[in-house]
Amino acid sequence: MDKKATWDRFYTETSSGKAPFINFEWFFGFDSVRDFIMPLLQTMSRPDAALHVVDMGCGTSALGPSIYRHSPVSVHVTSKAIQPHSCSSQIEFVELDCTQLDKRFSPSTVDLIIDKGTTDALLRSREGKQNASLVLKQCLRVLRSSGSLLQFSDEDPDSRLIWLEMAAQDPGVMTADVGVQEVGELRGIHYYCYQVTPHPVL
Repeated sequence: MDKKATWDRFYTETSSGKAPFINFEWFFGFDSVRDFIMPLLQTMSRPDAALHVVDMGCGTSALGPSIYRHSPVSVHVTSKAIQPHSCSSQIEFVELDCTQLDKRFSPSTVDLIIDKGTTDALLRSREGKQNASLVLKQCLRVLRSSGSLLQFSDEDPDSRLIWLEMAAQDPGVMTADVGVQEVGELRGIHYYCYQVTPHPVL
């Protein structure tokens, strides 16, 4: 599930035919996590610029476009056209390798990164923790010090918190605060929101 070819094939197969386009939601849709994302955006709001939001590994999810549509604060969403709530919002669709975010985004320029299952797919692959750790470090590198990474996952906090706390540390360069909240039970599965906030070492 960590290979581009797998997802290209999946989207080709699911979008072929005459059926109308349907967003594919990994885990759950925007309404399930709206109360985690919207209040956080309001606390990050800056009067001088739109907040830069990245929906990493979005595929055809409606999460990024829903943030764009419903955010009362100005946002620039990099995701997969609709009308925004804030007329100064922007949305951009970009295909990129999440292990190389710094090739697209300068350091300390992103306010919020949303990861709904991308890290889960990486952790369950052959290269697993190595690639997932690289993605985490890339996220922390491009996030502002006031920014956050929100990872939505079905992985139990006993495992994910330990991994995040260890992988987020870059001695002499970066530390991070890691927290967790339960999203709830959906279709018999418990989901969690892990929030990682970078703290560059001065």
